[in-house]
Amino acid sequence: MNSPIENLRRFNRRWTEIMGLLDDQFLGTKHSLPEARVLYELGQKPTWERMELRQQLSLDDSYLTRLLDRLAAKRLIRISPSKIDGRRKTVQLTSKGKENFKELDTSSSEKIGHLIEQLTPSDKRALDDAIAVLNNIIVSKSSDEKKLVIRKLQSGDLGWVVKRHGEIYSDEFNWNMDFEGLVAKIVSDYYADHDEKRECAWIAELNGVQAGCIFCCAKDSEVAQLRILLVEPWARGHGVGSKLVDTCVNFAKQAGYSSMVLWTIDILQSARKIYQNYGFVLSEEEEHFSFGQNLVGQNWTLVFEAE
Repeated sequence: MNSPIENLRRFNRRWTEIMGLLDDQFLGTKHSLPEARVLYELGQKPTWERMELRQQLSLDDSYLTRLLDRLAAKRLIRISPSKIDGRRKTVQLTSKGKENFKELDTSSSEKIGHLIEQLTPSDKRALDDAIAVLNNIIVSKSSDEKKLVIRKLQSGDLGWVVKRHGEIYSDEFNWNMDFEGLVAKIVSDYYADHDEKRECAWIAELNGVQAGCIFCCAKDSEVAQLRILLVEPWARGHGVGSKLVDTCVNFAKQAGYSSMVLWTIDILQSARKIYQNYGFVLSEEEEHFSFGQNLVGQNWTLVFEAE
């Protein structure tokens, strides 16, 4: 099996070939890829400060200077002193530059559109999901900006909850399909018969991608049960688990329960820390054989204070 490095490098080489990124005339135009990249950014708003453009493109200052000089010589851009500070320079597309930008933008959309047209509807959905996950795993890792949203269930979420529980616990703990079957039953029972006023389930999205889940179920009329908390491996460390538990606990309080319980395994240390931070207390633990492994199950309880 190839390593992630080899797989990503192979894909990158293939994508470079498909899109012709190294051609002297990118997308059949008269521009190289770096020139096309500059024209694209300039096409996104009327005026850029030169320093702002350099930061946006993450280019060496001298290299950007050479690019801008070539584009200016072709009369595609106009470089002028800033009206705010004469020591600074602003960059704008000329009328000819705007025409070149439109040509590049149209050619790029047509090229990718042709590739997507060949896909089946299910392939297109899979592609959208893969791009979103790739953005979160690699692209957004280079940025401190993280948008975390906790929302209620939507179509497709139930299957995702079961699938990801089965895959993640198999990968990380070598649990067998008994666990996936248990999660499937919990999800099925919840969907078939739950009281919306006293039971709820949520999905966490990080930068628009499913990153975790949690369910609040009624154990009885007085006790709520926190169930199937999950955080995607790539999303850990961004407060997803804590936000899910906070949402679940607050819902249970507002629904009128006197306490909340949960069952977990002692090896799930990160989850246990979150539970302890919210005041859950270990009430019982027991060794048992489940999901193909020798495990130590734990019951935790949180008593809500009367308001």
